[in-house]
Amino acid sequence: MEKDKEKTLQEMIIEKIDLSRHLSEEEVRELIDEQIQAESKRQYLDVSVREQLRKEIFQSVRQLGILQKLIEDPEITEIMVNGTNGVFVEKEGKLKKLDIQFGSKEKLTHIIRQITSECNRVVNEASPIVDARLSDGARVNVVLEPIALNGPILTIRRFPPKPITMEQLILSGSLTEECRRWLKERVEEGCNLLVSGGTGSGKTTFLNVLSQYIPKDERVITIEDSAELQLNSIVNLVSMETRNANVEGCREITIRDLIRTSLRMRPDRLIVGEVRGQEAVDMLQSINVGHSAMTTVHANSVRDVVSRLETMVLMGMEIPISAIRKQIASGFDYMIHLGRLKDGSRRVLEIAQPIGFVEGEVRIQTIFRFEQKGKNIEGRIQGDLRRVEKEKISSFYA
Repeated sequence: MEKDKEKTLQEMIIEKIDLSRHLSEEEVRELIDEQIQAESKRQYLDVSVREQLRKEIFQSVRQLGILQKLIEDPEITEIMVNGTNGVFVEKEGKLKKLDIQFGSKEKLTHIIRQITSECNRVVNEASPIVDARLSDGARVNVVLEPIALNGPILTIRRFPPKPITMEQLILSGSLTEECRRWLKERVEEGCNLLVSGGTGSGKTTFLNVLSQYIPKDERVITIEDSAELQLNSIVNLVSMETRNANVEGCREITIRDLIRTSLRMRPDRLIVGEVRGQEAVDMLQSINVGHSAMTTVHANSVRDVVSRLETMVLMGMEIPISAIRKQIASGFDYMIHLGRLKDGSRRVLEIAQPIGFVEGEVRIQTIFRFEQKGKNIEGRIQGDLRRVEKEKISSFYA
């Protein structure tokens, strides 16, 4: 019965809210109180019931319903809603199914539309896949029916309110003090750095950590699909974000467009959140004409990076493979590969240096490599990121 009351009140409140203007939280709460008061005149509602209705309706109308508590939990790093079949979260690197779920597709769709509208994104059957972000920087991905067969799918990846520091990475075992000093020197020198890794390996987080060593007097331009980087220490900072095309006639603004225009803005350093398509062409061209840059790419190992970049470049330009490999070998100074181990921990697995283009191949030298030593009694993987003093030069295609 209470669920029916909640649904009725929620519909009445939504009808009374003027969506064409911004309402403060206090104004929304007043509307909720008016409707609850009117309902109380028709039938008796206990004080505790009224307070619960007030809270739940506000969360549904203005916040994110049953997801609000999860959003506010700092220990939860990812929220996954599989339609009305269940809600999963990632906590301390482990996935867990919660004992909550949306009562209907309509309620979940309402939350999704609320999120996307605040992010200036439109999601519907004509455009069923959307990437957006919340006001706190959390990354949001939405897939609607008919693409998603089991109902609306919502994935929210959360980031800590304060940027993770290099000291925290050292304490967690992600890298060593020796490696930290080495990375600091490379960033200060303005080296072109590429961070690679699989899904959830912490590429964006690590890029953010590296940015803490950028000299304060540099002009830095960040380019992202969804703004996630937190470069609080940079004074001369320009942050740009892509834009999807919309029904009002606004054309799409891509990573490629932003890289091109950023080169006319006198950057000392470019930071591109992730290279995943045709923009690889412009990325390689910019670093091969003297611009300092840092970026990430999705790859399973350092030795997969070249083939991934080749594929992306060929998506945007017909160019000989040898020319692409030459640009990679001469453009990027160092490649840092991250991995997410089976115990959920994120580690720096390898740091390597392209050292030339020989006989049609990119030659590489490993500088640091993670050596696994087993597990402790809690099941955590043990190991060290060791410097490789002497190693036979290898190629990406050996």
